[in-house]
Amino acid sequence: MEELSRLPAATWLLIGAAAALGLLLFWGWYRRYRARKTLHAAVTAGCADHLRDSLVPDGMGGSFHIDFLLLTLRGVVVIDLRDVKGNIFGGDQMAEWTVMDGARRFTFTNPQSALYDRIAAVKAVAGDVPVEGRIVFTRRGKFPKGLPKWTLMLDALRAEFPAADFESPADTMARFRDGWQSLRAAVKPSYMASLR
Repeated sequence: MEELSRLPAATWLLIGAAAALGLLLFWGWYRRYRARKTLHAAVTAGCADHLRDSLVPDGMGGSFHIDFLLLTLRGVVVIDLRDVKGNIFGGDQMAEWTVMDGARRFTFTNPQSALYDRIAAVKAVAGDVPVEGRIVFTRRGKFPKGLPKWTLMLDALRAEFPAADFESPADTMARFRDGWQSLRAAVKPSYMASLR
């Protein structure tokens, strides 16, 4: 203990700075972790089961990355989740959608055609189970000119696919069970999950 008290003040200052930096880094990691958990819970709130960050075979030897597959009372829902900050201008007939966030401006490819491809791949695996798809944007983005087809804000996802008592409509879920199990067996974890 005496040896510790003999350390110069500069050493104690470095130890304190290292501890503060470590705490700051941990706090940043924890905030990002909590935000991901909250987002995950918001997306999966109305489903009986879900798969996240999956590769679904495309039928031609390749596969499609899908952010979320939700098993709902209406069937399987393919979710393309987008976390884009700013005002988003997009439409069904536009090849590219534009994002304006202050002085920053960029475009991205219209995600609707990719969603249709993902829905077709899931339908091929899931059999008779109804399959729908939605492009879901978080609260950081806004569509001042209105939402394009099949596009939702995260808050509206729960209204469109409400949480339900999945025990009471057992016959409904039983109809989907075989297709859902086929889908679970066909998908693989996506390498793209680590890129987020």
